[in-house]
Amino acid sequence: MTEELKKGLEGVLVAESALSFIDGDEGELIYRGYSIDDLAREASYEETVYLLWHGHLPDEAELAEYTDAMVAERELADGVHETVTRLAEADEEPMAALRTIVSTLSAYDPDADADPTDEAANLRKARRLTAKIPTALAAFARQREGDDPVAPREDLSHAANFLYMLNGEEPDDVLAETFDMALVLHADHGLNASTFSAMVTCSTLADLHSGVTSAVGTLSGSLHGGANQDVMEMLKEVDDSGKDPLDWVVDALDRGRRVPGFGHRVYNVKDPRARILSEKSKALGEAGEMKWYEMSRTIEEYLGEQKGLAPNVDFYSASTYYQMGIPIDIYTPIFAMSRVGGWIAHVIEMFEDNRLIRPRARYVGPKDEEFVPVDER
Repeated sequence: MTEELKKGLEGVLVAESALSFIDGDEGELIYRGYSIDDLAREASYEETVYLLWHGHLPDEAELAEYTDAMVAERELADGVHETVTRLAEADEEPMAALRTIVSTLSAYDPDADADPTDEAANLRKARRLTAKIPTALAAFARQREGDDPVAPREDLSHAANFLYMLNGEEPDDVLAETFDMALVLHADHGLNASTFSAMVTCSTLADLHSGVTSAVGTLSGSLHGGANQDVMEMLKEVDDSGKDPLDWVVDALDRGRRVPGFGHRVYNVKDPRARILSEKSKALGEAGEMKWYEMSRTIEEYLGEQKGLAPNVDFYSASTYYQMGIPIDIYTPIFAMSRVGGWIAHVIEMFEDNRLIRPRARYVGPKDEEFVPVDER
């Protein structure tokens, strides 16, 4: 065993994967050989998840069969609806609610008792989880505002159907396309913290729902998925302050404040997903209100020039989602709604040659303490 300490497992290779490749110096992201630029602009979320789960892009017949199977799983069991209602009435934090919902879905899954490594059963579970999470999340978001849930439609894409269930009206083509692109961009990203969490859990031969529940909990932290919400709250704070965005960010840094949405453990340049989303944020601004994009660009340019920092995916997903009318505190659950495809893909891949994930820690505590009975301490 090597004695070299790698905090946060930084730079440590723990698995081989054919799912996604990241070049942090070049700002490149690839899913199973395909550039993220091509997939984001040309492929749907359904095609992308099929690629991650099955290893190739589907042809027309495969995509139709797969899409129909996903659409058929969108409805929630009454018991899940009851759980969603209780969580909404309790005003639960959205990521905590999603964690509970994912766990609850296990109780109504026909394959709940299948062997955890049964690939066919896991793919059926995967379809159900991926199809039902948007329905549950939209229902939760509406019910906490006192609105009735909107039933899913069979004639809409994964992305368009979620926006329909969330807002109660069918989105136009621009919004549907933009949201679909955002889901593609978030679908996978190597062995990030939440993906690794799912793998650690399932390496024990825990079931897929347990792995996804672990991943949701991991994604909830601000150092991982929660940063997109932090970015939009920051932008609103800048707007409310009435200050020039440049003056605001200079003052914030002088006070020792960290600007969310910048820096990445892998990328040393601008996150390619941020590059694509910045274009969408700008396009939405041109059709509505440019200030959110312009504010973001001002902050990006200053931090790049003065601090050498580049934005990650969270930075521009914030203004993109906000201009789509999505509530700020469900940005991270939407991240999970997309990333579930990648979490599951990594678990299925791991099960091809599973080994319990069990790292060790270097002990630095005492070794020669003398035990004293309680009545003498």
